[in-house]
Amino acid sequence: MATQKKLNTWLPLLFALVMVAGMSIGYSLRENTGRPGSLFKKQKNSVLQQALDLIQLKYVDPVSPDSISQDAIQDILSKLDPHSIYIPAVSLGEINEDLQGNFQGIGVEFNIFSDTVNIITVVENGPSDKAGLKTGDKILRVGDSVVAGNGITTTRIKKLLRGPGASKVVLTMLRGNQTLTPTIERGLIPIVSVDAAYMLNKEDGYIHINKFSETTYREFMLAMEKLKKQGLKKLMLDLRDNGGGVLQEAVEMADEFLDGTKLIVYTQGNSSPRQEYRCKRDGVFETGKLVVLVNEGTASASEVLVGALQDWDRAQIVGRRTYGKGLVQEQYDLSDGSALRLTVARYYTPIGRSIQKPYNKGESDYASDIYNRYHHGEMTNADSNHVQQMGQAFKTKSGRTVYSGGGIMPDVFVSADTSLISKSFSRLYAANTLSNFAYRYYMEHKADLSKIADAREFYHQQKNNEGIWNQFAAFAAKDSINTQAFTPKDRWYAQQRLLALIARQQWKNDGFLEVMNDDDLTYKQGALELDK
Repeated sequence: MATQKKLNTWLPLLFALVMVAGMSIGYSLRENTGRPGSLFKKQKNSVLQQALDLIQLKYVDPVSPDSISQDAIQDILSKLDPHSIYIPAVSLGEINEDLQGNFQGIGVEFNIFSDTVNIITVVENGPSDKAGLKTGDKILRVGDSVVAGNGITTTRIKKLLRGPGASKVVLTMLRGNQTLTPTIERGLIPIVSVDAAYMLNKEDGYIHINKFSETTYREFMLAMEKLKKQGLKKLMLDLRDNGGGVLQEAVEMADEFLDGTKLIVYTQGNSSPRQEYRCKRDGVFETGKLVVLVNEGTASASEVLVGALQDWDRAQIVGRRTYGKGLVQEQYDLSDGSALRLTVARYYTPIGRSIQKPYNKGESDYASDIYNRYHHGEMTNADSNHVQQMGQAFKTKSGRTVYSGGGIMPDVFVSADTSLISKSFSRLYAANTLSNFAYRYYMEHKADLSKIADAREFYHQQKNNEGIWNQFAAFAAKDSINTQAFTPKDRWYAQQRLLALIARQQWKNDGFLEVMNDDDLTYKQGALELDK
């Protein structure tokens, strides 16, 4: 009896080691073993481990055992599903920061113009703001490192500016003709997931969420508080291109829209018993009109939220079929500082839909799914969507038919703009021309912009302004970009994005999205649905 207890105590650790070294063998042995301890009494090094040892000992050239092990793990995971991944130690910090919703730094956004680091935004109440940095300041040195006129890269400057919390860094900066040397104490800098929250009119509000990090629910509640003070009665929630993230944050948000103890989502896997997530409290928006915008980039935790709202007939879903990621990952840290993000369960909407799209045809086919949707006409015609032809049908609370098996189909379909941009236009991004001009225009016209009420007023004033376009065309010519070669579609899109970037400088992300949404078809359809 004591021996059995001892074996049961060590079983989880031993199994984890076997999984990493030889997952397929470990599973096979586990399933064919009668007693919990017998596998490990007889276990020798797996064939995989033997092969790795032989390569390290006998191979003709020197090899890195860590590199070979990493490749082996990645190859094993690729045979399981598209979302189980190995994360090397060098990448883990940045990935975790994105999920945590913050990092340690000085709190500025910057662009590199003419081989010089220009501060384009200072985070309000952040370390740089407290040290007196301003938009337009140019960074010449970070500590002893010169960062101007020497081919500085974005990656390099990020490494120099970030560091442990409470550590200090001295910057040498240029403000006009004045040289400044502020000392900045690094602190916690938020990675914002709620991009924008503004009122469309006296009653209709808009919130855009770009991901679900550990701070998203709190950001959302602050945004709702702001909009409610401005008279919010109806809400447009924009989840387009939201790739998901932390499941619990999406669950908490769903609770604010659904009443009672309604089921939001449940998860279940081979080694993970069914776990239900239900509403637990009164929500801040359980009865107001709700429209949710989605597209092919809406995935994972976003689909959990959308699926719950659709199943309970709580919201009108507008846009195009979502990505179709219905797998739940858990992250396990490994001894060398790397991590394994392993799929442990599937999630199911309240009425039992699994919306994970098929991945049984291989990694290449799965990765090409969005391209194939364009090719098959699914982006322009709702009736061409395969999920309606192949998925299992379910009924919502009110009796509407919805489907499983490949993302969530919206209630109101909006066709995608599938027109191609020209090579001349694409060079604007490669040369960073739009951002460079927008920043310079803002710096030269700050006084005039401060007199305009909001971004929409600015956009309507300037959208047909030939003066701004002519200035931009002359500026682009310096980057060897001929705007005369633009198609009418190229010019329209370039001008809209240019004005959106200028608006972002003056009115932050709210301003950027107000301009970009003004002529957006999905956004316009969402506004129509709010008013029905």
